[in-house]
Amino acid sequence: MNYTQNKKIMQVKVSTLVVGVDIAKNKHAARAFNFRGIEYDKAFFFENNEAGFKKLLHWIKKVSEKENKTDVIVGMEPTSHYWLPLEEYLRRKTDFLRVVVNPAHVKKSKSLDDNSPTKTDRKDAKVIAKLVIDGRYSVPHMPEKEYADLRVAMTHRERLVKDIINLSNKIQQLIDKYFPEYSTVFKKWDGKASVAVLKELFLPELILEKTEEEIVEVFKKGANRAVGIKRARKLKKAALNSIGIREGGEFTRFELRNLLEQYELLNKQKELLEEKVEELLENMEEAKYMESINGVGLITVAGFIAEVGNIKDYDHPKQIQKLAGLNLKEHSSGEHLGQTRITKRGRPKLRALLYRVMMPMLANNQEFKQLHEYYTTRRDNPLKPKQSMIALACKLIRIFYALGQKHVKYDGEKLMNDIERNLDLQEVA
Repeated sequence: MNYTQNKKIMQVKVSTLVVGVDIAKNKHAARAFNFRGIEYDKAFFFENNEAGFKKLLHWIKKVSEKENKTDVIVGMEPTSHYWLPLEEYLRRKTDFLRVVVNPAHVKKSKSLDDNSPTKTDRKDAKVIAKLVIDGRYSVPHMPEKEYADLRVAMTHRERLVKDIINLSNKIQQLIDKYFPEYSTVFKKWDGKASVAVLKELFLPELILEKTEEEIVEVFKKGANRAVGIKRARKLKKAALNSIGIREGGEFTRFELRNLLEQYELLNKQKELLEEKVEELLENMEEAKYMESINGVGLITVAGFIAEVGNIKDYDHPKQIQKLAGLNLKEHSSGEHLGQTRITKRGRPKLRALLYRVMMPMLANNQEFKQLHEYYTTRRDNPLKPKQSMIALACKLIRIFYALGQKHVKYDGEKLMNDIERNLDLQEVA
């Protein structure tokens, strides 16, 4: 699909019926217009189920035949997740072009017709259709087959990671309240020997009841090596001088055991999920080429492909840059030149992933390290460290795109040669 606005406008022809659909949880509203914005028929309301979708298709067919329209564009506002079933139903059952409009555009366009910010389903359906007619829409890249599986898997992984972090914080909170000196013995509470102690001897008074040899036996239930009598002695000393809370200890131990069991279960689920993700990536040829970049791991590649989908669906890496919200904006007027910033209009998960991966890349990838140093120290327009990382994230998008399209492995030397050649040309110019 052509992505410039002029070409989007040209997609809406005399023979095109534009249907705007306002999405809700249970009942949707639809309105139909021609390419000039003249409305056909009255607003149509339909249920969010198969019967309702069939009625929508029947209504569209009736209006199309009556007005002699051969093409149909259905525009929707991607309201939460409620629009996805309708989009997939139309994709499977029809050859309609399905497009989405930006919710921010809908909000700002509400008062153009009646000079009122009033919001109704009927009105929103009209606003959506008018935005489509003006070419202010985008064609959603809906993943299919293994790409759809990967997106679901990575979304599930993100939830697991959030839940694991929440549990870890709750466990640390209990430790800080009831045994704050514990961190002087175990720097990380989630080590195997530490977890064994937390399950059996969390409270200082329980530790003091045990001999050093008995504590070592508890260590061995979690870790067989590297934890011995010296650590047991240190733990008893910390327990002896503890300032932790002493009331409510019995049920605190019960709560802690439950939290630890949940923590271990979620980590096992995460490991199993990552194994399945690795299996999915083995069937995606572009993945192995993306993984050839120093500093880029399997999870980064999986997250990138999950958000972007099939790299073959894109004509230019700038489309992916815009999808991530890393395209630039500026506020300038007259002689005033405003600051240039990224728009942050796009997929936040993709943007966050590209930014996070910069830290390991700057540590492990010599080419990106050199580029970062150049961007931040160059004579003309030096960038701040965070600005440089954003520029490098855009560079990574272009590299991912090239590797995925051409099916070649990463060549750092070639990358630097191309950059040095471009810099030489700029100096000559």
